[in-house]
Amino acid sequence: MISQQKDKKLFTSESVTEGHPDKVCDQISDAIYDDMIRQDKYSRSAVETFVTTGLVFVAGEVRTKGYVDIQNIVRRTIKRIGYDKSEYGFCCDDVGVLSAIHEQSPDIAQGVDENKAKSKEIGAGDQGLMFGFACVETPELMPLTISLAHQLTRKLAEVRKNGQLDYLRPDGKSQVTVEYENEKPKKVDTVVIAAHHSDKVTTEQLRRDIKAMVIRPVLGDWYNEDIKFHINATGRFIMGGPPADTGLTGRKIIVDTYGGVGAHGGGCFSGKDITKVDRSASYAARYIAKNIVAAGIAERCELQLAYAIGVSEPVSIMVNTFGTGKIENGELEDLIRKNFPLKPGDIIEQLNLRQPIYEKTAAYGHFGRTDVEFPWEKLDKVEALKQ
Repeated sequence: MISQQKDKKLFTSESVTEGHPDKVCDQISDAIYDDMIRQDKYSRSAVETFVTTGLVFVAGEVRTKGYVDIQNIVRRTIKRIGYDKSEYGFCCDDVGVLSAIHEQSPDIAQGVDENKAKSKEIGAGDQGLMFGFACVETPELMPLTISLAHQLTRKLAEVRKNGQLDYLRPDGKSQVTVEYENEKPKKVDTVVIAAHHSDKVTTEQLRRDIKAMVIRPVLGDWYNEDIKFHINATGRFIMGGPPADTGLTGRKIIVDTYGGVGAHGGGCFSGKDITKVDRSASYAARYIAKNIVAAGIAERCELQLAYAIGVSEPVSIMVNTFGTGKIENGELEDLIRKNFPLKPGDIIEQLNLRQPIYEKTAAYGHFGRTDVEFPWEKLDKVEALKQ
């Protein structure tokens, strides 16, 4: 007879602050898109940003009736993030800004353009596959590892901006490892923090401060002295941001989603308008998975949607509840088709996606946010699913 053993494993997720070079790029790309849809809600965007020492390069394809002041948006975004001193090697006032933006390809546009009399039949802006996920590990129905990692980086930004730790600079990272037992989180095993700082603090003082003012408050009941802490493990992190590491839009797709839990379709979100299903269908998939878990139908749910460019109906739907579902996956798929928007036009309309909310998504994750409200996080289908 085989004895039943506890299945233990360690799982890790990371997050980065808003001052991380790749996240600077995501925020600039989405700030540009937000500015377009404030003026013309049907604007199209595929904008990439590249940053390095003293330079921001913005390129891509757009279609809009509005006028976008690229220089102003770039500088405003960089200042908000906190790069406002020349000593950082990257400053909102003196950084060079180059732009190479042109009109969207008509070949792409013809497959996406809305028929005004039948707007719900808008075609997908590209082919691709998208995933949504939810689980019962946290109140926001996200994996615990990515939830804690995001809270740590948000706290790093908070204590920097409110002056509690005034020696901190905008760049930074976190990483959280949790021990799971039979797929349930049992304890936090390891916390890694990399905090960008000035030369006015010793490594020892920084480590004490980060532990007391960032890690302890965030971990709460998960905190214990047996946790392995690695705080600025190399000892120094004075050079940070774009001067230390070139940034590019779309290089933090796992940070943006579920921290490596479940699958990822491969496409990024930032800089893309919502006709591109890389973005809108990923939001819809999270919306569906979250409502399924909140309704008590499953403890874990992963949903895949796939599309062809110019075609409104998804070419496939797959749902997986990892053995936690109360009904069969096939029956659950029927419920999804009956209760949720799946065509790009329906997704855009029902989730009210033509609004300038995307710069807020571009740091600290697109899902499970507790500091802002996004329409794909609403739980308005729970009662219908329970019935």
